[in-house]
Amino acid sequence: MKFRNLVASTLLISGLAGAAACAQESKADVSPEPPEFAVADVEANPDSWREVEPENLLVFETTKGRIVIEMLPVAAPNHVKQFSAIAKSGLYAGTPFHRVIDDFMDQGGDIRMVNGVGSGLPDLKGEFTFRVQPGEMEINPVGPMDTATRGLYKGFPIATQAAFLSEMTGDASVDRWIPHCPGIVSTARTDDPNSANSQFFLMRYQADHLDKQYTAWGRVIDGFDVVRAIKKGPPPNGSPIAQPDILQKAYVVSDLPADEQMTAWVQRTDTPEWTERLAAADQADADICDVMRVPAVIAE
Repeated sequence: MKFRNLVASTLLISGLAGAAACAQESKADVSPEPPEFAVADVEANPDSWREVEPENLLVFETTKGRIVIEMLPVAAPNHVKQFSAIAKSGLYAGTPFHRVIDDFMDQGGDIRMVNGVGSGLPDLKGEFTFRVQPGEMEINPVGPMDTATRGLYKGFPIATQAAFLSEMTGDASVDRWIPHCPGIVSTARTDDPNSANSQFFLMRYQADHLDKQYTAWGRVIDGFDVVRAIKKGPPPNGSPIAQPDILQKAYVVSDLPADEQMTAWVQRTDTPEWTERLAAADQADADICDVMRVPAVIAE
């Protein structure tokens, strides 16, 4: 059984130099690994799979291997737009994973460290939560639909205000957010909540103390083993790292020529199998991060 280290959200501040940690209660990483599937499985049961839009597929090619990320624009549209633009610009090439904390996260994307200038794009306003009418974004819930506070949407873990509360708000909406589960992609910033720009971090393990304080906008659907293989830095802050792993190239699949684009499918979670799995999570009062990560299949 692996356990998360005691870490602080301040460790993700992009300009941090030796900030003290605010201890968080450690928790076992009990989320089971998803089974492996192949294209043949998708072809044999196509109704159980969803094809990911190529404009939402972000690929990181690193010195440890490839990481494929599905972005979720509804959760953080401005962040998805900016990180997609930076990937297209080529500015991520050669940037190091400069802060990596064991049992926590991999931080990278510091363009200024490489070119002395930065991305050239403005800082982003925090998109820590988003408003949505429950009926327009139906989740596969853990528990009854009207009272559920967690579930899955397009394979993403989602935390939410209960749907029934939408009847009491002026906009018939509730707050939702992506919790910082293993495999989630989020955004580094300074102590100014609106200072995010180009730096990201990939969750190696769960860190729910980051929820609603940092903008999560993606999920690793292939290459989670690579995320956990990225070279770690020294404790407690995970930096500096001698000869760190490098983000060699980043791109959005839709920006490639059609004959070079990969295809990705994510298993649907509105099937009887997943309904049963989510019902079991409800019975166990399980955290949404403890539900099995939703499988995906990649075709080159």
